[in-house]
Amino acid sequence: MLADLTHACFVFIWRRRRARIALIVVLAALGPLAGGWLWLRDSSLVSVEHVRISGVHGPDARAIEAALAGAARHMSTLDVRPGALRAAVAPFRVVREVQTSPSFPHGLRIHVIEQLPVAVLTVDGARTAVAADGMVLGPALLSSSLPAVSDSATPQAQGGELTGQHVHGASLLADLTVLGAAPASLLEKVVARVYTGPMGLTVAMRNGLLAYFGDATLPHAKWISLARVLADPSSAGASYVDVRLPERPAAGFADGVAPATSTATGTPPTGTEPGSAADPTTAAELAAGLTAAVGGGSTASGSTASTTASSPAASSPGSTPGHEESSTGSTSSETTSTAQVESPRGAAAEAPAAGATPGG
Repeated sequence: MLADLTHACFVFIWRRRRARIALIVVLAALGPLAGGWLWLRDSSLVSVEHVRISGVHGPDARAIEAALAGAARHMSTLDVRPGALRAAVAPFRVVREVQTSPSFPHGLRIHVIEQLPVAVLTVDGARTAVAADGMVLGPALLSSSLPAVSDSATPQAQGGELTGQHVHGASLLADLTVLGAAPASLLEKVVARVYTGPMGLTVAMRNGLLAYFGDATLPHAKWISLARVLADPSSAGASYVDVRLPERPAAGFADGVAPATSTATGTPPTGTEPGSAADPTTAAELAAGLTAAVGGGSTASGSTASTTASSPAASSPGSTPGHEESSTGSTSSETTSTAQVESPRGAAAEAPAAGATPGG
């Protein structure tokens, strides 16, 4: 069918003198045009001279930029080769993807998408940095400020080398997902480790405070919910914060520690030690850093605080038996909800949140 149509078109053109001449001219010009294009594509008229690189951070930033700029200057704006750019930064595990945007005649913009380390993974006694997507980045990117994770289900690779591979353990990937949702500054200053405990996925802070995430769903909302609870004066001195339901967070206290109604004096509640998780000064500093790290605590839960006697193990996530919630009834993270502050005492007195009016 196609061959017959082509033959018919050729016969039609060949029987008409003007069409035949036009066809011959076009065919004769194709060679020089193609050669001219190839010459222009690789000529100095369109060579890359100005390279702008964005998205690079960390100690290897200058080396990555130098590698990309060096490779780019062997290209032209009409012949950008992303494969060559990726090959230039292949030794740097933090680089996940390279995006290019040429600007005629001499400009080239390169945007680097990184996979920064979010934790230190320990496998068979060996420590290595790992990214949020499970990519093992190698020991070269280890930092003492990174939180720790471990997974006995991750086998050691042949030859003892995991670098460049992905881990596949469901529990480990959940831990990394939660850490990947936290701002980098928060990981370096606040978080100590992540593990699976009685309350599910648990984030342990460096000052001893525990944050119960439960699982890896809605990680961003849970981080913001955690910041909002810690920023509330009534949560000062808390030993844990339950954000398994980010729209209904709850703060709990150790035995003998009462929820603070005011932090104006800056005095720790009775039975607390300065610098501990129960120290309201330490909690206030943690809240301030966490709120700043997540962008000021944008809409996750506009919460009011109440106190109630309950243990997290005996209650469903974000709720307390025997206490009537003042929630709007919506489970959306965009709506106003109740943040519970759990106390070892049997009282159920109302403690207004910061800026709130009692009884309002």
